Amino acid sequence: MKVCIIGCGAIGSLFAAHLGKLDDVEVWAYDPFQAHVDAINEHGLRLTGQSDFVAKINARSDAKEIPPCDFGIIAAKTLHTRSAMEAVAHIFEDGAVCSVQNGVGSEEIIAEYVPRVIMGTTFPAGHITGPGVCNHDTKGLTTIGPFLDKPASMEECQQLAEALTRGGQETVAVEDPRGPMWTKVIFNCASNGIGALTRLPHGVACDQVRDVMSQVAQEGIAVAKALGITLEKDPEEMIDYGREVAYLHKPSMLQDIEAKRPTEIESLNLGIARIGEKVGVACPMNRAVGEMVKAVEFSWTLEV
Repeated sequence: MKVCIIGCGAIGSLFAAHLGKLDDVEVWAYDPFQAHVDAINEHGLRLTGQSDFVAKINARSDAKEIPPCDFGIIAAKTLHTRSAMEAVAHIFEDGAVCSVQNGVGSEEIIAEYVPRVIMGTTFPAGHITGPGVCNHDTKGLTTIGPFLDKPASMEECQQLAEALTRGGQETVAVEDPRGPMWTKVIFNCASNGIGALTRLPHGVACDQVRDVMSQVAQEGIAVAKALGITLEKDPEEMIDYGREVAYLHKPSMLQDIEAKRPTEIESLNLGIARIGEKVGVACPMNRAVGEMVKAVEFSWTLEV
């Protein structure tokens, strides 16, 4: 089996390294960060923290150098989904691509470029500490299943889930992956958006503005209910659990804000607000969080 990881940042590196432990899986990675690619090819991809090993994978910054693959796992930032898929579409002319990205809307874009799509939700977290090195911050379950509008087969989903689990990345395949996906989207809207604005790690933010996080989450829960989606877990409980197990973890959007990188706010809080408008659920808190994060991004253009 050949698998290509699309976007070998923190989350992509976790998937690539765990699959790279398997003798029967050939792992490729596409990432534009040349120093990261060079380090992986020369020294292997190293995980530290919750995991501690080095995996041999084939990394490329030019997607034309990657052979056809059975599966893709896209972990690129959601704002880069279209450009990434334009670069790698030829790799999956007869393959299935799984999104493990944050937010809503990526699967619809992926479906424009490949024959079969898998919707995925992942809870492990990490951060790149240097070229070729990723710290595995927290472990967690990954859930995948057919994307209803352009589905991969359940057999394909099970095959990918089985390989990831054997590699140490616990993964389950389900018939309807919308519940897990929306559960995490709502959690991320409360954790990422608020973390980006307060500049606080998840647990510290819980201590300071837990009521605000709850208001954001409750709007998302109402939107999911209007869509007829049964959530996998209570996002409120997940917020509190995150405080216990990842007290000082900086959400990815906070990491982006600190590095002055564009965030995924359009597919998280603003994405929830847009869908809410379509189904008749007002989301003023998500809209406000989203617009304020966009304002922070705009402020960078004013600095001299």
